[in-house]
Amino acid sequence: MAPHKDEIGFLIVAAGRGDRAAFRRLYLATSAKLLGLVTRITKSRAEAEEVVQEVYLKAWTNAASFSPDSGTGMGWLVSISRNRAIDLVRAKTAAATEAQETEWFDKLVSDQNLEAEIMDRTALVKCLATLEPAVRDMIVLAYVDGLSREELAERFGMPVNTVKTRLHRGLGALKSCLDEKS
Repeated sequence: MAPHKDEIGFLIVAAGRGDRAAFRRLYLATSAKLLGLVTRITKSRAEAEEVVQEVYLKAWTNAASFSPDSGTGMGWLVSISRNRAIDLVRAKTAAATEAQETEWFDKLVSDQNLEAEIMDRTALVKCLATLEPAVRDMIVLAYVDGLSREELAERFGMPVNTVKTRLHRGLGALKSCLDEKS
């Protein structure tokens, strides 16, 4: 076989036609580079290995849609890998942020001392009153009624990221106020 200008792209096209041998050669030619890229993004070898596995699954199932005219094969694989890795990092960051936002509130609610709980409730009511009404409503709806950020965004007519920012800032102000009261 004569060398192809974009050997990786050629292998992707062949895999798109169901050529398992071409897909194997594609994997052998690119997996180390993709694993290195994804490991740099996720900072975790185990997570990177999972992402790369997902990338090759997506590459196999979508290889027929690859168009050599729209870019190189390696660029296509790097794009898929980078997007999957960034999605994973964002998901982890969002989960960690949400855990931090609710951790102090959970501690407040689960207090076993009744007298302290009554004092905390009084402080909570006073501190909630210091917040902007829309932010206070968002916090109450989120943490008492269990509304998601998406539901809050719809209810308040604003983007999800704006809701997230207002909740984060409101909870920060609430925590500072409660720390002053204790």
